Amino acid sequence: MDQLDDILNQDLDPVETQEWVQSLDAVITHDGTQRAHYLLERMVESTRRAGGYLPFDPTTEYVNTIAPAQEAKSPGDPAMEWRIRSLIRWNAMATVVRANRKPGELGGHIASFASSATLYDVGFNHFWRAPSAEHPGDLILYQGHSSPGIYARSFLEGRISAEQLDLFRMEVAGHGRGALSSYPHPWLMPDYWQVPTVSMGLGPIQAIYQAQFWKYLEHRGLMPKTDRKIWCFMGDGETDEPESLGAIALAGREGLDNLVFVINCNLQRLDGPVRGNGKIVQELEGVFRGAGWNAIKVLWGSYWDPLLARDTSGQLRKLMMETVDGEYQACKAFGGAYTREHFFGKYPQTRELVANLSDDDVWRLNRGGHDPHKVYAAYHAAVNTKGMPTVILAKTVKGYGMGAAGESQNPTHQQKKLDADAVRHFRDRFNIPVSDDKLGDVPYYHPGKDSPEVQYMLERRAALGGSLPQRRRTSSIQLKAPPLSAFEQITKGSGEREISTTMALVRGMNLLLRDKQIGERVVPIVADEARTFGMEGMFRQIGIYAPFGQKYRPQDADQLLYYREDQKGQVLQQGISEAGGMAAWMAAATSYSISDQPMLPFFIYYSMFGFQRIGDLAWAAGDSRSRGFLVGGTAGRTTLNGEGLQHEDGHSHLLAGAIPNVRAYDPTFSYEVAVILQDGIKRMLEDQEDVYYYLTVMNENYTHPDLPAGVEADIIKGMYLFKDAGKAKKNETRVQLLGAGTILREVIAAAELLEKDFGVSADIWSVPSFVELRRDGFDAERWNRLHPESEPRQPFVTEKLSSHVGPVIAATDYVREYADQIRAFIPDGMRYTVLGTDGYGRSDTRAHLRGFFEVDRYWIVVSALSALVREGKVHAKDVARAIKEYQLDPEKPNPMSV
Repeated sequence: MDQLDDILNQDLDPVETQEWVQSLDAVITHDGTQRAHYLLERMVESTRRAGGYLPFDPTTEYVNTIAPAQEAKSPGDPAMEWRIRSLIRWNAMATVVRANRKPGELGGHIASFASSATLYDVGFNHFWRAPSAEHPGDLILYQGHSSPGIYARSFLEGRISAEQLDLFRMEVAGHGRGALSSYPHPWLMPDYWQVPTVSMGLGPIQAIYQAQFWKYLEHRGLMPKTDRKIWCFMGDGETDEPESLGAIALAGREGLDNLVFVINCNLQRLDGPVRGNGKIVQELEGVFRGAGWNAIKVLWGSYWDPLLARDTSGQLRKLMMETVDGEYQACKAFGGAYTREHFFGKYPQTRELVANLSDDDVWRLNRGGHDPHKVYAAYHAAVNTKGMPTVILAKTVKGYGMGAAGESQNPTHQQKKLDADAVRHFRDRFNIPVSDDKLGDVPYYHPGKDSPEVQYMLERRAALGGSLPQRRRTSSIQLKAPPLSAFEQITKGSGEREISTTMALVRGMNLLLRDKQIGERVVPIVADEARTFGMEGMFRQIGIYAPFGQKYRPQDADQLLYYREDQKGQVLQQGISEAGGMAAWMAAATSYSISDQPMLPFFIYYSMFGFQRIGDLAWAAGDSRSRGFLVGGTAGRTTLNGEGLQHEDGHSHLLAGAIPNVRAYDPTFSYEVAVILQDGIKRMLEDQEDVYYYLTVMNENYTHPDLPAGVEADIIKGMYLFKDAGKAKKNETRVQLLGAGTILREVIAAAELLEKDFGVSADIWSVPSFVELRRDGFDAERWNRLHPESEPRQPFVTEKLSSHVGPVIAATDYVREYADQIRAFIPDGMRYTVLGTDGYGRSDTRAHLRGFFEVDRYWIVVSALSALVREGKVHAKDVARAIKEYQLDPEKPNPMSV
C-alpha cells in the first residue's frame, strides 16, 4: 500500500497535470462547481472500470467547507449581537463564580459555554423556531455543561431572575423559588428543559431517533410535514462515547434531513486534548461523510480569509493539514508571538504571509466557531440541505475569553473559580459596564428591559415564534383509556389451552390496535426479535416502518404472516440495538410533549438486555417524563432455560425500582397483564401522569384462570390473595406463601404438597410488584415518623397479612433482595423467609434450574416446614423427611457461590 501511495503521489508529467487543472478551472468558471464535480465523478468511474485502484478519501482540506464567496449573509446586526453575546458570557461566568463563592463547593462549568457561545447565539437569533400556531417548533438538545449560558440568555430576556441565577445548583435550599438545575433536567424544570443530555452520548442518540420518529409521524399522517429541525450540540471529546456515533449510519441511511449535529471542536475533553497527536475534525469528517452525512467544517474565522486568498503556493493549507491538535491548542494558550514562531514560522512562505501583522493581530486570527458570519453560513446551508443529515464541525477555543485563568488550558474544564485579575480581564475583554468597586462581587449585569439589547433579543425571538427553551407539560389531545372489559380476551381464562404471558401481552396489544382512539397511537418497538415474542402477526397487520417503502419481494411473500415493510408501517424494528430501540421508545414516549402527539410505545426486548444494558437511557427516560411500556421478555433466571449466564435475568426489577417514576410489575396470569395494561394506559394517556411502566413476561406456557372478582386494585398496589385456605381452624398449622411471575405456579404446587404430605394449609398470594409494595411501605413509615400524634398509617403488606396467621415464605425468579424489600412491613410476629435466584445463570431445563436455585415447589415446602419448626408447629424430623422424600441434597453448594 505504501508503494501504491508513492506512485499515486508522484507527478510524472507536471505540464499535463497543469493542463488538466486549468481545464477544470475553466469548467468551474463557466459552468460552476456542480458541473465540475459531475465530470470528476465520470472520470473516476471510467478509471475504476479500467481497473484503476482509487481509494475513497473521506476527508477534505483542513479549511472551511463553505468558501467566502458562497457564504449566506446574516441579516442581523453584528455589533448588537456581539454586545448581547458578551453580556450573556459575563452573566454565565458570574453564575458559576458566585455559586462557588458560597460554602459547599457547588461546582459548575465556565469553559464549555465560553467556547460555544457564538454557536448558540446565532441559532437563537436566526434559526431556532419555538412552537406556535404557525410552526410546531424545532427541538434543541443543548450540551449539558453549557447550561449557565442558556440561563444567562433567559435572564436577559426576563424569563429568569437574578435571584434564580443565585439559586443555580441550589435546588433544595431554593425549592419553590425557581432554583436552576445543574444541567438540562425536565424532571426538575418541567416547563423549561426538554431533553436530558449531560450524560455524554445520550444527546446524540436521542436526537437521531427523535428525527426518525418525526419522519415516522409524518409518514403515518399523524403530523403534517414541516421544515422543523432537531439541533443536537455536543463536544468533540463526547464523540468517544459509543452512543454518540453508534447510530449515525441510521440517520444517513434514512436520509434524516431534519437533523443537524453541531459539534463544538474546541480540541479538548475533560483533562486535555481530544486528539493531541491527531486531528479530531478530520477524523469526524471522515466518519460522518462515510455514514452519508453532509459534513460542513467551520474551522477558520473571517480574519483568515485574506491569508488563505494570498496562499498561492498552498503552503498555508499544507501547514494547516499537518499541524496536530495539541499544537493548535498551544497556539491559543501561548499567544501571538508563539503562534508566529511555532506555526507560521515553519515555512518561509507562511512566515511571509504574516510578516506585516503584529503579534496581537496574529493572536486575533479567529477560529470559525467564534465567527458569527461563518456560523450563520453553516447553519443556513444545514437547514437548506435536502435528503441527508448535516454535521457542523465548528472549531473553537475552550475557555474562550478566560485569558490566563483557563483559555485553551488542560485544566480549564474544571475551572469554576476566577480570581480578581481574571474577572477584570473578562470584563475588559467583553466591555462589560461593571465598575472596579463592584467587580469583587462579580455582579450580574442587565441593561434593562427597555434597552436596545433586550429589545433586539425579544424581537428576534418573537419572529421565531417565542422563547426557548420551553417545554409542553401535557398534550392538548385528550384520549380516553379503554375500559377493562375491552381486554376480555385476556381477563378470561385460557381454558385447557396453555399460553405464555408474552402471548397474553401481544393479544392485549392487538386489542389496543383495534381501539378507535388508541389504535393508531400504539407504537410496537422491537430490537430485531419480533418472532421471539410472537409478534410476527403484526408484520402483515400493521407493517414495519420503512421510510422508503418496500423495494423488494420478501422471501416469505407467499406465507400468511409475511415480512411486510411499508412507509406507513406502525412497527419500529430497530435492528440488533437495544440502545436504538430504547432511544426510539423515548422519542415516542415524549412525543406528547415535543410534538403534541401522545403515543403509546411498547418496547419489547430480552429483559436481561434492558435496564442492565441501557440503564443510563432508562434513567434519562424518567428524567424526560416519558410515558409508555417497557416489556422485559423471557424474564426471570429460570424461564429462558437454554440461554445461560448472560441471558437469564434475576435483577431487572431491582434496577427498575431505583427509578422513581417507573411502575414495575411481574405478572403471572393473563388477567394480571390486562389489569396492568389498562391501568397504565389510563394513567399515562388519559390522566397524562408522568410515569412509565415496566412489565416482565415469560415464554413458558401454562393454563390461565379467569380474573377473580374485586382484585383489580390490589393487583395494581402489588399484592392480592390468590387462594384463601379458608377460616383457620383451631390448632391448624398454616403458612402464607407469596409468589410472583413464573414461580407463583411453583408456590401453588408447593401449597398442594404441604397439604397432601404434611397437613399444612397455605394461603397463596400473588405479588405482581414487590417494588410497589416497598414504596408504599416506606411511604407509610415516613408519614408515621413525621406525624407522631396522628393515627398511624398501615403499609399495604401489613394490612393484607395482619388478618392471617403463620410464617410467610416468598419465592420469585429474581435475586432474594427483590422479595426481601418488604421484610420491614411483614406484621410483627410473622417469620419471613425469602427464596430467590442469587448467582449466575445456567443452561438447562426449567425444572433443573429451579431446583438448582432452590426456588421450586420442593424447596418452598422445605422452607415453609423449617419456618414452622422455629415456631414449634412441626418437628424437625418433618423437614428431614421432606428433604429425603423430595431427594434434595442438603450438602449442595450455595448457588450464589458456583
